[in-house]
Amino acid sequence: MDADVVVVGAGLAGLVATCELADAGRSVVLLDQESEANLGGQAWWSFGGLFLVDSPEQRRMGISDSLELAWQDWQGTAGWDRLTNPDGSPGPDHWGRQWGRAYVEWAAGEKRSWLRERGISFFPVVGWAERGDGTSGGHGNSVPRFHIPWGTGTGVVAPFEQRVRDHIAAGRVIYRPRHRVDQLVRASGVVTGVRGSVLAPDASPRGVASNRIVEGEFEYGGQAVVVTSGGIGGNHDLVRANWPQRLGEAPTDMLTGVPAYVDGRMLAITEAAGGAVVNRDRMWHYVEGVRNWDPVWPGHAIRILAGPSAMWFDGRGNRLPAPYFPGFDTLGTLDHLQHTGVEHSWFILNRALAGKEFALSGSEQNLDLTQRRYRDVLKRPITAVQPSVQAFLDHGEDWLTADTIGELVAKMNELTPHAPLDPAHIERQVVERDRQVDNAYTKDAQVAAIRVARGYRGDKLTKRAFPLHRILDPKRGPLVAVRLRVLSRKTLGGLHTDLSGRVLDPSGEPVPGLYAAGEVSGFGGGGVHGYRALEGTFVGGCLFSGRAAGRAAAAATS
Repeated sequence: MDADVVVVGAGLAGLVATCELADAGRSVVLLDQESEANLGGQAWWSFGGLFLVDSPEQRRMGISDSLELAWQDWQGTAGWDRLTNPDGSPGPDHWGRQWGRAYVEWAAGEKRSWLRERGISFFPVVGWAERGDGTSGGHGNSVPRFHIPWGTGTGVVAPFEQRVRDHIAAGRVIYRPRHRVDQLVRASGVVTGVRGSVLAPDASPRGVASNRIVEGEFEYGGQAVVVTSGGIGGNHDLVRANWPQRLGEAPTDMLTGVPAYVDGRMLAITEAAGGAVVNRDRMWHYVEGVRNWDPVWPGHAIRILAGPSAMWFDGRGNRLPAPYFPGFDTLGTLDHLQHTGVEHSWFILNRALAGKEFALSGSEQNLDLTQRRYRDVLKRPITAVQPSVQAFLDHGEDWLTADTIGELVAKMNELTPHAPLDPAHIERQVVERDRQVDNAYTKDAQVAAIRVARGYRGDKLTKRAFPLHRILDPKRGPLVAVRLRVLSRKTLGGLHTDLSGRVLDPSGEPVPGLYAAGEVSGFGGGGVHGYRALEGTFVGGCLFSGRAAGRAAAAATS
C-alpha cells in the first residue's frame, strides 16, 4: 500500500478531498494526467460564482431570501422525474435529490463561514443569474444569489492549492502529475488502487492541450480511491453520444468552453470497476458562446454574460419569445434554438448596451476581479466598454458593428451566407421593440423584465441593467451584432453516489473502497442539479462534494 487513499484528479474537487484527507491525518497519493501547471483544473479558469442563500451580501442589497424559497427554486429547476424505479426501489434521481437538499442547506448555513475561514470573500454586489422561466414554481432564481468571489475561480482554488502544497512539503501528500489512470484495481470486490500510464513531460502553459506520449506505467495502492476527474465538455464525441433527443439534434458546429483534458475518460474506467453512471443525458451547455480571439485550448470559446437588454434572434431572424431573454433560461433557450433548424443565433444591440451589460465568463476575462484590483473594479460602472469586451469588438470573428440595420445585416449575411437574413424583417422587429420604451407601460415582456431588473439595486448600481432606451438611438451607437453558438460546458449526470460520496453499483449498493466527487459524480449523487442549474452551483458543487467524499474516505480508513 502506497498511501491510505489515492485521489484521481487534481481539479478543485480533488484538491478539496485531498485537503480533508490530509487534514485528518491520512496519507494521500494525488494523481493527474496534466502537468503541475494545471493544478486546480477547470475551476481555475472559471468566473467562480457561488450560490449562497440569505447572505449578508444579499441583505445589504435589499434582497430577502430564505432556505424555503431557495429549495422551492432548486426543485422547480431540477425537475427530478426519476426518483423511483418501476419496482419501487430508489431511482437514478433519489440520491441527486438528497444531495440537492443537503447543498441548499449548506448554502443557507455553513458554506459562507467555511469559505471565509479559508480567506475567500465576496464582491459586495450579488449577481442575478438564471432569472427564470416566468413561473413561480418553475425554473430560475427568484432573487439574486450569484456571489462573485474576489479572485474569481482562481481565488477559490488558491487556498486549497496552497494547503495541498503544504501537505506535500510535510510528506502527507505524494503528488504525481502526468500520471494518467487507465484502470481501477479490485481485489475480492474492493477497489484497492489504480494502474495507468506515465505521460511524457510537457511544458505547455496552463490550459494548452498537452501530449499523450506514454513513457512508462505505474500502479498505486491504498485503502480507498476517490475519483475527481471532471466532466465530458472537452470531448465533443462523448457530448454528442449522450445528447438527448428532447433538445433536438446535437450541434455539428460546437465551441468548447473547457480545456481538452475535460475528456470524461474516468466514467468508463469507473464503470468497468463496477460503478454506475446515471443521467447521462443531462448536460449544461451555453448558447451564448463566441470564439475566443486569443485561444488557449482547441476550439476555445467564451460565454457572454449578458444583461437583460440585448435583442436575441434565431438564425432565421426571428426574435426569441419569452422567457428566452439573455440570462433567464439557459436550457430552455438551448431547446428552443436547437429546434429552429439553424445552429447559430444573434444578439443585436448597440455599443452602449454592449459596453455596460456585457460581461465575459472566465477568470482571465475579468482580471480586475481576479487580481483584486479594487480601484479598477470600481471604475466598471463609469467605463464605456470594458477592456475585455472591447478586445472582442476589435478582434472577435463573431462581433460586427455598423451604423444602420441594413449595413449590419449585410455583414451578418457575409458571416453566415448559409442562413441569410432579411434586413427589413430584422428592422421591423427592432423598431417595434423601440416603440415600447417611451412610456411606463408595455406589452413587450422583455421590456417589462428590464424594468424589473432596474428595480434591483445591484443591477442599477453596476449598470448591469442599463437605463431603457431605443436600440436605434444614434447617440448610443454604433449597432452591434454578435453571432452566438453552442458552447460545451458541464456534465449534470455522472457516477451514482450516496451522501458520503461512495460510488454505487447498478443495484444501488456501494462499491467497497470507491468514492467520487465533483463533476464526474454529477456534483453529487449523479445529478444534484437534475435537468437544470441555478448557476453559482458548479464551483460550489466541487467544494461540497469534494469535502463530503474526503471526510467520508478519511473516516473509513486509518
